[in-house]
Amino acid sequence: MKRTLLIALAASGLTMLSQPGAARDIPADGMSLQDVVAVLQNAGLGATIDTADDGSKSVKSSSDGHMFHVYMFDCKGERCGSLQFSAGFDTKGAFNPTKMNDWSRDKRWSRAYVDKVNDPWVEYDVDLTPGGTYELLDDELGIWRRELVEFAKFIGW
Repeated sequence: MKRTLLIALAASGLTMLSQPGAARDIPADGMSLQDVVAVLQNAGLGATIDTADDGSKSVKSSSDGHMFHVYMFDCKGERCGSLQFSAGFDTKGAFNPTKMNDWSRDKRWSRAYVDKVNDPWVEYDVDLTPGGTYELLDDELGIWRRELVEFAKFIGW
């Protein structure tokens, strides 16, 4: 009897240990700039809030030597329901804009374009609400970081 009970307890304990932990939900009203800074810092990246000349705010960070910004969208007050990772590269207008079609056609997650002076940009949008989790955001950050490195190689940076 004792042996049966021990086996049953051990089996139930193993089942409990093998179950994944509950995902941590992003607040229903989204994230603030400070929340995004914390996520990036927890991922080992430096991050600060940056204020543009027009007063708009974003989060400034870098990964693998490439600077990028995180812009907030779908905001209600200080919390926002989506964000956009964005990086531009100053090529002094030397980039061929027709090459962007190759990137955008062949990539699933990010999109690329050239600005008014033919400098290349890559962007990646993330919905945080409804139902986002911090674990999913960590995964999205990983995809962005990979895409950013690949884009820099693509443009010969």
